[in-house]
Amino acid sequence: MPRLGPGGRPGGPGGPGGPMGARINREKPKNTKGTLFRILKYIGKNKLILIMLVVLMAVITAIDVLGPMFQQKAIDTISFYDGRLHVDLDSMRFYLFIMICIFACSGAMTFFQGILSAKLSQATVYEMRNDLFKKISRLPVKYTDTHSHGDIMSRMTNDVENVSNAIAQSVTSLFSALLTLAGVTVMMLYYSRIMTVIAVVTIPVTILVSSKLAKFMRKYFVRQQRLLGQINGHVEEMISSYKTVAAYGKEEEAVEKFWQISSELKKCSISARVWGSIMGPIMNFLGNFQYVILASLGGFMMIKGYGGMTVGRIQAMLQYSKNFSRPVNMIAAQYSSILTALAGAERIFDIMDSDDEIDEGRDNIDIASLNGNIEFTDMHFGYVENEPVLKGLNLSVKAGQKIAIVGATGSGKTTIVNLLTRFYELDSGSITIDGKDITDIPKENLRKAIAIVLQDTVLFNDTIRANIKYGNTEADDKAVKAAAATAMADRFIERLPDGYETVLAEAGSNLSQGQRQLLSIARAVLAEPKILILDEATSSVDTRTEMHIQQAMINLMKGRTSLIIAHRLSTIRDADMIVVVNDGVIAEAGSHDELIKREGEYYKLYSKQFAGQTI
Repeated sequence: MPRLGPGGRPGGPGGPGGPMGARINREKPKNTKGTLFRILKYIGKNKLILIMLVVLMAVITAIDVLGPMFQQKAIDTISFYDGRLHVDLDSMRFYLFIMICIFACSGAMTFFQGILSAKLSQATVYEMRNDLFKKISRLPVKYTDTHSHGDIMSRMTNDVENVSNAIAQSVTSLFSALLTLAGVTVMMLYYSRIMTVIAVVTIPVTILVSSKLAKFMRKYFVRQQRLLGQINGHVEEMISSYKTVAAYGKEEEAVEKFWQISSELKKCSISARVWGSIMGPIMNFLGNFQYVILASLGGFMMIKGYGGMTVGRIQAMLQYSKNFSRPVNMIAAQYSSILTALAGAERIFDIMDSDDEIDEGRDNIDIASLNGNIEFTDMHFGYVENEPVLKGLNLSVKAGQKIAIVGATGSGKTTIVNLLTRFYELDSGSITIDGKDITDIPKENLRKAIAIVLQDTVLFNDTIRANIKYGNTEADDKAVKAAAATAMADRFIERLPDGYETVLAEAGSNLSQGQRQLLSIARAVLAEPKILILDEATSSVDTRTEMHIQQAMINLMKGRTSLIIAHRLSTIRDADMIVVVNDGVIAEAGSHDELIKREGEYYKLYSKQFAGQTI
């Protein structure tokens, strides 16, 4: 169940429980075959590189397979008969020259294979990363509200990088292993069927051992990626909320939580690496055992004169047996990175398989023709099942009206805004704009008709001009400056050394809170919305700054339908109508003076806020 904040809203960056209080989850293995198939589909999108790589590996494998054969021929130019040692120097020189050429070609082609492998891995993760980011941009707000932001970023960075490394290192190994096994098997059968059977016997043992180990190891690699996402989420929350952490003296608690997750990650990573690396030594033992058996059998056959066995042929068979076991050992050595990549890919595909934001709207309205009449009818909604926030709320807003929505924390004020903008979907009831149900309006059009100024301003690491133009990227400089003037932001902008070209630090931290808010108002002005939402827009600034922002908001609200969510009741006395929300319904509505005279919910709120003052 999502962690809920004020107003029954999900807890935001920390996701379920938040990294500061996150539980360390135990992961279970998921669909390995399905994940592998989807990775292969991404690899298959780069057909030209893949074909070139396969052809090159086939040539390299053929060259490597021929090497031992020429070694055998070179060795067999040395013979012993009539009590004397005989050497065919011309033949030996020829075979040695061929071997030099083979090794040189193999080295050069292996170099180009590395280049193609790198291109294939980067081209593959380029597609995967783009698809993942596109998917994130289509996720409903509910998803980002209920999942750790750091964990989502970890999937975009760490998990994608693990997939990239596995493709670069392991895909070529797998292809090369299959080709090598096929070529070596043919050559071993050519030299000795009996010795080939002995060599092949080790394969079932290898498969059995590797499959058992894989089933055991996989849970560690999946959990390792999950813990890495948790630790990234905790760090992201710690950095973004550091002032709050420091203000409440929670540094030690934050460090303790980091230590707890980090310790679990360390233990899990050690287990994953230990069990991942044990595969190699086991394969080496089986390969060496096979080598001893084949050498003994070959020597016995040569002494007894079976199968025309010679020293050169024994050497070739031993070399081929090494080449036969090497691909299996290579795969075993890569097994840990393959498991890490599969675990990361599962987490990537988990996001990709999430439902997109619902948008069934087909009525392409002309935003310029909207008047801004809004009807909220019998709205029922809850962020968590069976825990309703709104319980049959009804509200009628006429075009151009300035409506203030007030109420205690958790009463559902901001939820009304979330539903109007379709950040969340109604459980039942309806919302219409100019008589059109908002579910029939494409979300892109709906949101272009609405501008929001929040308590927590959102600014980007870009110029002031670019931040204002975020409301309308097609606006010219004249319109940008006019919007800044309407928002009363032009005065402080022009005093800055670089004016509108001033680059803001992260989240606009090189400006005051009031200046950041004025920029967000200028952005809303430039967007030219029909409906304006002000959500606690002045609650985090001082009284003097509030006066400037209030004037800017008055300029912004002219001729627009405006919904104002406010805790400072002094800022909404001149609203056309004040709506008091209590326990998910409208408790009362009217002008400031009317509501004061009734001495109802609004009167209680106002009296508490201005206790000791004359109403």
